[in-house]
Amino acid sequence: MRTAAVVALAIVAALLVPARAWAQPKPAPKPQGEPAPKPQGAAPAPAKPREERGQPVTVSADQMERYGKESLIIFTGKVVARQDGSVQHADRMEVYLDEKGDRILRTVSTGNVRIVTRDCRIGTSRRAEYYDLEQRMVLIGDARVWQEDNVVSGEVITIFLDQDRSVATAGKQDRVTAVIHPKDQGSQNSKDGASPAAASRASCE
Repeated sequence: MRTAAVVALAIVAALLVPARAWAQPKPAPKPQGEPAPKPQGAAPAPAKPREERGQPVTVSADQMERYGKESLIIFTGKVVARQDGSVQHADRMEVYLDEKGDRILRTVSTGNVRIVTRDCRIGTSRRAEYYDLEQRMVLIGDARVWQEDNVVSGEVITIFLDQDRSVATAGKQDRVTAVIHPKDQGSQNSKDGASPAAASRASCE
């Protein structure tokens, strides 16, 4: 019996950074002397992108389909996506690129969705939508997010990956539920000297 093929895709930094950035000519050397003053009202230089946005994205699945005209890649079957410490599991994942195929704009995951963020927040839902430019993950349908012993559940939970912040929204019938365990002084350090956060990070997957 033929086993299911395993497809691995590494979307390296060259894919996440527009190709024209590598082809731009080097600027001409500035003449010696005092630099020319900046014109008044000039817009400030754009902020540099977050370092982790340039990290490779590795996706493994049973099958991969690529639609060049739609700038769409579809992974199906035990999908696992990893980038810079964050992991996402799903039955199906749709990866949407920009028109030139230079950058991931968003992903849509469905079926047994489970995510683990860099700071060890774990989330589950029926559907997950990830927006790269905003570094935002939206869990939809029976969403649950927990970190250590604290749990939040709701119909929709939005996680801001570059912030220590999340927003939970109730459904039509159920309300948002949160279970928070206060920490005592004795729990600040474990017996072996490692912090609880470090211990949780090591075992959060």
